[in-house]
Amino acid sequence: MLAYIARRIALALPALFGLVVLTFILSRVIPGDPAATLAGDAATPAQIADIRARYGLDRPIMEQAWVHMRQVLSGDLGNSIFSGRPVSEDIARRLPATLELTFVALLLATCLGIPLGLLAALNHNGPIDHLVRVLSVGGLAMASFWLAIMLQLQFSMEWDLLPLRGRMDVPLGLPPRVTGFLLIDSLLAGRGDMFVDAARHLVLPAVTLALPGLATIARFTRSGVLEALQKDYVLYARAAGYGRFRLATIYVLRNAITVTVTQIGLLFGALISGAVAIEAVFDWPGLGTYAVQAILSADYKALLAVTLVVGVIYAAVNVLVDVAQALIDPRVALQ
Repeated sequence: MLAYIARRIALALPALFGLVVLTFILSRVIPGDPAATLAGDAATPAQIADIRARYGLDRPIMEQAWVHMRQVLSGDLGNSIFSGRPVSEDIARRLPATLELTFVALLLATCLGIPLGLLAALNHNGPIDHLVRVLSVGGLAMASFWLAIMLQLQFSMEWDLLPLRGRMDVPLGLPPRVTGFLLIDSLLAGRGDMFVDAARHLVLPAVTLALPGLATIARFTRSGVLEALQKDYVLYARAAGYGRFRLATIYVLRNAITVTVTQIGLLFGALISGAVAIEAVFDWPGLGTYAVQAILSADYKALLAVTLVVGVIYAAVNVLVDVAQALIDPRVALQ
């Protein structure tokens, strides 16, 4: 197993290297001058040239690429052109908000999607199956930003049940920062009121973000269970008198869920990227809003850093998914 894990990590490193190179090249070919954006509309050519020299934008492209690669390898992501602070500090402050939202959304999608897919497969072509299929298609087809606005209008503005935006009510403040996850930090501080408030702020953005993932997980679970139900060992177990639900939950689901686990790993990366629109609608102070700000201000250092961090997280999650697959089905590691 350790050799399998080492092999999967080794395969992820070239992908991360390619990501760094590709994002750097793209940051240089897109239109716009970061120095002119930072200087402002009233800046003189001399001021723009001074800013360009200060941030090394006047150097040859290969020299800039080498400096950037050396900084990344040393853990230095540079300073933000917009805020003037180290990019690593900005990301460390905002990343927990995005991860908390993504983890909660993925947990909702997994805990609801797998049972729905299992029920749909056990009631193949029945009313439950048709309902799950309709919900799956609707969940994939629905625009997340439109759903977010509709949920805000109904649950926040019409019924006044849930907060409209943000992570926490201003009067309560924030719990002492330990992990950056408000739910965990609130519990560590012994503040039940803060935990409840943080959970209420999470409901709408997490549900909005989870819906496409829920639909995907339900579809793949249903397909995997239907395929596994046709195997010989299932027919034998039925003949031996095993109940259908017990057979499906104890024996079939473990063999059918391998593809679903892969999709969960892929969904994690998709949810982080999808969080950009959700964070913008709900004013969520995470990595998505930081990336949008970096794009609008041509802050290429921040944009490169955000892309790299998301890539590292995505690669790490995929390694964990491969390990989980190997634990569920040892044949995966042997292959």
